[in-house]
This record gives sequence, C-alpha cells and structure tokens, in this order.
Amino acid sequence: MTAVTGTPFALREVRWQDLAELADHESELFGSEAWSVQSWWGELAGRPRREYLLAEDAEGIAGYAGLDHGGDVSDVMTIATLPRTRRTGLGRRLLDELVTRSRAAGAERLLLEVREDNAAARGLYAARGFTLVQTRRGYYPGGVDALVLALDLTTKDAA
Repeated sequence: MTAVTGTPFALREVRWQDLAELADHESELFGSEAWSVQSWWGELAGRPRREYLLAEDAEGIAGYAGLDHGGDVSDVMTIATLPRTRRTGLGRRLLDELVTRSRAAGAERLLLEVREDNAAARGLYAARGFTLVQTRRGYYPGGVDALVLALDLTTKDAA
C-alpha cells in the first residue's frame, strides 16, 4: 500500500473482492444513480484502460476513484469519499493521484463530469484548475445539469 501523504489513508488498486462493498457504498452515496456490482465488474474488466483506486483507513474503505485512459485524454469515471472522511483532504488526494496517473499514461487533458448542484465537488475541481467545457442540460435524474470540466495537463501548474 502507498500511504497518502499527510492523512491516515492508504491507497491501493481496487480488487475483485472489493466490488460488493463498493457497490454498497455506491448505493449509500448515489442512490438510484449508483453503480451495481455488475457495473463494477465491467469497469474492472476494462483494465488496463480503466484504473480504479481505493482509499482505506482503520475503519475500512474511506473513498475511491477511477480513470479511463484514452490516449491523450483521460476521463475521471468516479471519485467519492464516504461521509465520515469528508473535509479531511481525501478527495483532493484522490484527485491529485488521478492527475498523476493521467500524466503517466500520456494524457494531455483530464475530463470529468459533475452534477451542477454538487457545490463541494465543484469547489474542489475549480481549486485544482478545472474549467467548464460544456453543460449537459437536464442530464441527471430530477433535471439536474451535468457540467463537463477539463484540466490541461500540459501546463506545469495543473493540479
């Protein structure tokens, strides 16, 4: 395990045996938009193009994140922290790791999609230098817009 600097969290790759627990956390965090166990299986089957990380602490899973590498563009597939780990810097550390891994895979740009009403996530992404590329009107259940954001990985200052 690789320790996450400055926090009591450790990062590791998601394993097949983690999927049932991840799906449970997804359901708690995202309700009807949650990925099922079958969806998680499909995501892990997409390796090496797909890459998923798990953050753990003394209580178990603390958060997770994933990428899709597509040449010069990587996409954030998910990034989530459990409620007990919010405001600890874990989301930022996961995002930093995704940026590092995207660059290592040769990406020049990192894309993600966020709910317009997710102020905490939008604040994190703005602080790291993501900019708005597109708005997808009514994309999420309940008519919530999706914001497509991008980070230029070719600049030295990018996250």
